[in-house]
Amino acid sequence: MITGDQIRMARAAVQWGVRELAKEAGVTPNTVSRIESGGDALAGTLSKLQTALETAGVEFIPAGQYNGQGGPGVRLKATA
Repeated sequence: MITGDQIRMARAAVQWGVRELAKEAGVTPNTVSRIESGGDALAGTLSKLQTALETAGVEFIPAGQYNGQGGPGVRLKATA
C-alpha cells in the first residue's frame, strides 16, 4: 500500500496540487490532505490515488527495494 508521504512526493513530482490530484482520482481534496497528513484511508481510495498518479507518470517504489534498505519512495517513469 502506498503511504501519505509517497502521495505528497508524487504530487510534487508531477507538479499537481491537492485539488488537481483529488479531481483526477475522483476523491475530495480533504481526503487527499487527510491521507497525506497520516490519516487512515480505505484501500479503494489509495488505489484511486495511485492509479491517477501512475497515469501521470509516477512510479511507486516500495520500502527496502534496494539491497533491503531505504524507505518507500517515488520516481518519474523513464520516457523514451
